[in-house]
Amino acid sequence: MIVRNLVRLLAWAALVYLVLPLVVIVGASLTTTSYLSFPPQGITLQWYQRLFDDPSYVASFATSTVLALAATAAAIALAVPAALAFARYEFPGKGLLSAILMSPLVLPHIVLGAALLQFGAYFGLTRSFLALLIGHTVIITPFVLRSVMALMTPEQRSLEEASADLGAGPGATFFLVVLPQIRPGIVTGSIFAFISSWINVELSIFNTTADLNTIPVKLFNYVQYTIDPTIAAVSAATILAAVLAILILDLTVGLDMLSDPK
Repeated sequence: MIVRNLVRLLAWAALVYLVLPLVVIVGASLTTTSYLSFPPQGITLQWYQRLFDDPSYVASFATSTVLALAATAAAIALAVPAALAFARYEFPGKGLLSAILMSPLVLPHIVLGAALLQFGAYFGLTRSFLALLIGHTVIITPFVLRSVMALMTPEQRSLEEASADLGAGPGATFFLVVLPQIRPGIVTGSIFAFISSWINVELSIFNTTADLNTIPVKLFNYVQYTIDPTIAAVSAATILAAVLAILILDLTVGLDMLSDPK
């Protein structure tokens, strides 16, 4: 009983430790002072109004959202077939190809960004949305690939063979047997992929311009010259967007599905 209470206390302490910085950010975004202050000196929404009145911030939010969604969709389209190929077939160079696809997990993103800038210069893809999309797809695909491959079990292979024995074609087997089994991996990997794309600075900074800016790069450039509660307002708005995304995900997909695919 004592051990259980101690574990519970430690869990609550860890939760408070993780949530407290978010509380500080939200509180600092409401202060009436022209500098970051917590506890807030008064309550105001003027920094949020300044945020949404600034077209550059709105455009950066839109760019980050569209980019993260497009890169996540591309990562799913690449990772699911790759996971199926790695799990079901043996072919020359399989290990090398797997290592190459997983390498963005260990390679510094700033190195990948510089390489993409140099490589893209030969094809006129530098400092464009397409260049950002290619780069973000490269760095987030391993998240989806690892999550899906973890669910490619021998038991699932038996279900696929049973489906084929019952007369189902490859397409029907994939959508009726394989996809329901790997859906938790796709959802989990997509969440990590989307977040990684949204917050990326190192790779993005090489291919952004004044008119094509993601919100992390926008903040990175802003804090070099000015630090005011607008920064906290942007961060708080991002936190709110993440909470809303989780709620929508729970209502539509069900977060319990991630831990219990049955």
